[in-house]
Amino acid sequence: MTRATGPAITARPGSASSAAGLVFGFLGVLAFSFTLPLTRVAVSQLDPLFVGAGRAVVAGVLAVLVLALLRQRWPRGSQWARLAVVAVGVIAGFPILTSYALQTVPAAHGAVVIALLPAATAVVAVVRAKERPSLGFWLAGGFGVAAVIGFVAVSADGLDGLHPADLLLVGAVALAAIGYGEGALLSRELGSWQTICWALIVALPVMVPLMLAGLGSGWPVAEAPAWLAFAYLAGVSMFLGFFAWYRGLAIGPIARVSQIQLVQPVLTIVWATLLLGERLDLVVLIGAGAVILCAATAVRARIR
Repeated sequence: MTRATGPAITARPGSASSAAGLVFGFLGVLAFSFTLPLTRVAVSQLDPLFVGAGRAVVAGVLAVLVLALLRQRWPRGSQWARLAVVAVGVIAGFPILTSYALQTVPAAHGAVVIALLPAATAVVAVVRAKERPSLGFWLAGGFGVAAVIGFVAVSADGLDGLHPADLLLVGAVALAAIGYGEGALLSRELGSWQTICWALIVALPVMVPLMLAGLGSGWPVAEAPAWLAFAYLAGVSMFLGFFAWYRGLAIGPIARVSQIQLVQPVLTIVWATLLLGERLDLVVLIGAGAVILCAATAVRARIR
């Protein structure tokens, strides 16, 4: 069988395709920005293991249907092992660890730690993709992370020390960054949506037993908001959002596009305010502006 799309081409800074990479990246970030608040909604009534693994199983079934319908070429050789890396990072690691963490910490607190993800992804891009961001890039990214941590801390009435869940969130960041970097490189070979679909299928033999373990003694009883949140996590956070995100990273450069994620905690605070009743005031709006400015500076910085 032949593949529907050819390998993506890395964009030159300032080119039309580079701009397209940023647009696709933002669409992915917009989709992901609902993940933490809706995870908190879901785990309020559903077992966190069921939420973390079950969303991957639902997305995996969708992936099987899409790949079969569009008759995509199968991965070859070492691509299977690399897909396993993606699966460990973004399909198993990040969802399950954040599901457990958000049982005990609010979405705003989770956003503080997740703010480290753009910098972590940039490091992966340097190591794995041999990209060379300029000093200006690292400064802008560093100021962006500091701005995110500062304004989220203020909006959440301060961070009252480290929580045990922070270790889970840090682990989730590390695994997601690795999954993002490897997935971006694979997207240049397999295609963006094909990469996440194949990774979901690779993860199914592990995620199905984990989901069943999360069910415990029977099918969970939950109200409509929890199930709607779970449906979004499966269909968008774990599936459609990656179509845009991996497309943006594949166009790249990976380090530049990843900095759009600095805006994600800002959006997360907005959705947490609307969905969970957390506070949104002038301080948050000023902080959001600072973060967006840092993200804009980082994406314009030189990367070799």
